[in-house]
Amino acid sequence: MLLGIDAGGTFTDFIFVDLRQTISIRVHKTLSTPAAPEQAILQGISAMGLESYMRDGSLQIIHGSTVATNLLLEGKLARTVFVTNYGFADMLLLARQTRPALYALEFPEIEPPVAAQLCLETGGRIAADGSVVEPLSEPEIDNLVEKIKSLKPEAVAINLLFSFLDDGFEREIEAAIHRAGLPVFVSRSSQVLPEYKEYERGIATWLNASLAPAVSGYLQRLQQELGDNSLQLMQSSGETIAAHKAADSAVNLLLSGPAGGLTAIAFLGEQLGISKIISFDMGGTSTDVALLDGQIATTNEATISRYPIAVPMVDMQTIGAGGGSIAFVDSGGMLQLGPLSAGADPGPACYDKGGSEATVTDANLVLGRLQVNHALAGALYLNESAAIACIEKLADKISLSVEETALGIVTIANEHMARAIRLISVNQGNDPQDFVLASFGGAGGLHVCAIADAMQMRSAIVPIHGGVLSALGMVVARRGRQFSKTLGLEFDQINKSELEKEFAELEQHGIHQLSDEGLSPASLSTRRSADMRYKGQSYTLNIEWKSAEKASDAFRQLHKKRYGYAHNTNMELLNIRVNVMAPNRQFSLPTITDSSNCNNIHYSKVYGHDDKAKVMARTEMSVGQRVTGPAIITEYSATTFIEAGWTVELDLLGNLLLEKPDS
Repeated sequence: MLLGIDAGGTFTDFIFVDLRQTISIRVHKTLSTPAAPEQAILQGISAMGLESYMRDGSLQIIHGSTVATNLLLEGKLARTVFVTNYGFADMLLLARQTRPALYALEFPEIEPPVAAQLCLETGGRIAADGSVVEPLSEPEIDNLVEKIKSLKPEAVAINLLFSFLDDGFEREIEAAIHRAGLPVFVSRSSQVLPEYKEYERGIATWLNASLAPAVSGYLQRLQQELGDNSLQLMQSSGETIAAHKAADSAVNLLLSGPAGGLTAIAFLGEQLGISKIISFDMGGTSTDVALLDGQIATTNEATISRYPIAVPMVDMQTIGAGGGSIAFVDSGGMLQLGPLSAGADPGPACYDKGGSEATVTDANLVLGRLQVNHALAGALYLNESAAIACIEKLADKISLSVEETALGIVTIANEHMARAIRLISVNQGNDPQDFVLASFGGAGGLHVCAIADAMQMRSAIVPIHGGVLSALGMVVARRGRQFSKTLGLEFDQINKSELEKEFAELEQHGIHQLSDEGLSPASLSTRRSADMRYKGQSYTLNIEWKSAEKASDAFRQLHKKRYGYAHNTNMELLNIRVNVMAPNRQFSLPTITDSSNCNNIHYSKVYGHDDKAKVMARTEMSVGQRVTGPAIITEYSATTFIEAGWTVELDLLGNLLLEKPDS
């Protein structure tokens, strides 16, 4: 029995999959408890009647968490000592010397990630060729340990130059800290990110160390409450990791929740035979968009807050435009939206929990796209008067009606999301019209037609269980890890046997790591890839590695697609990567049965439309039934608004298939 849990900023989503005889699926949604996320999880398990399964330890729980993300965004990181070589204590302060705003002559001073007094220097320097430049003596180690002890940190991050070539000095420092009995978490750069670029490696190592105490504490509390039930965590790469290993890889959990949604969309695409999908996940706090062209793409060039995150992450764009995003009028009299959100507490004004700021959810309610008489998840009924009152305050400032202002809020939200989709599609050489838009999340269905229109897309899907789809992604995700190593080889001088040896060693390291999680080595599969670039370039493209010849051709093709040209000049192989994976969980979504209430339709006025919109429950639609917009489809965890000019049809799996016929 599988239980997927996605703990978001506003709601915590659950999906329970029983595989014992015939496949059955149940979903649940409850308001999150950000101060103690485990409370919402336990409440949900109780509300779903799963306590008996929890007591006998028969649940397999896969959890996507925003704990690490929130710690970073809110600056609630552990006091961490940063250890590096002599002369490099300012490494994280200097960063890449990029300006936060290109044309701003002045900008506020930026706080360094680690305070100067917590940045310590020592010996043990390696050169780019792996030779020793400065040895590491016993007195230096003893002195370093004494300094760490006097600073009383919660964690230590060790980042020595070129340690990915020889990690011996980093291991010596780690061992000395443990021998001294210091109660600190220790992260080594040679373990967290064994790749070149000392700044990015340093940031990853510092984040891993500074997130570890809080993440470890949370996972220990959660595991204690869950007893003997299996607990896995979703990683940013879209694969899961055992909870007892996750605290040591806290930096790999920063996109834990959003990765689940993308994994679910890939699973759904396989079920429907669709390989080209643009996913659009709109929750209460933010929206995540990503492009799938056959498989989930990962990146090592993501940024969260102001920090580069060079560990593998699903390649997506995240923006601060969700159902709870707060609208305001700026000093120039312009209506603006986000990134601040009303969150779960107090939430949008229409939740009637004390919120007084106008949000996207309030605007959709005022426009008639959300139904007052339809309860949201958690038996939450909406207060239309409260929504009108908060939007009216904005309307008075910009001399528009309440409805016009609400439409303006929704239009701004739509443009924010369309802009993000352009970044991951058009800007990377992909035509959105070749893809299907898959919309999910609690608020996604209200905006799906408008986003598709903005991108000139004519097909869209609102998946079954779309309001809790990220939780489904937790259930279908593979167990796996990604491993890398910098080699820095000129392509025409590659020794094939030596390269094969490097790949094989990395594979064996990965298989050993997953074996420690209880997986059989014989059940694991691997996928090889390499980061390649033209000689003289600073950035790379990741290419699947089957042979040098095939990789060379694939690199040129991708470079031409991405940038519009390809050279015949020399190439470099910078990093090798190995993805070690367990088998997929083999199951298909169950087909649905037709409802006997398929004609139970009523009508409601929606602002901006002459015709009244059909209002119907998703559970009461019949398979193959075609409905033309405007229409509102209600369900337990979400609402879908079908614009005029669009049609919607229910398929055998319960997905809503949207089409815009040629006019």
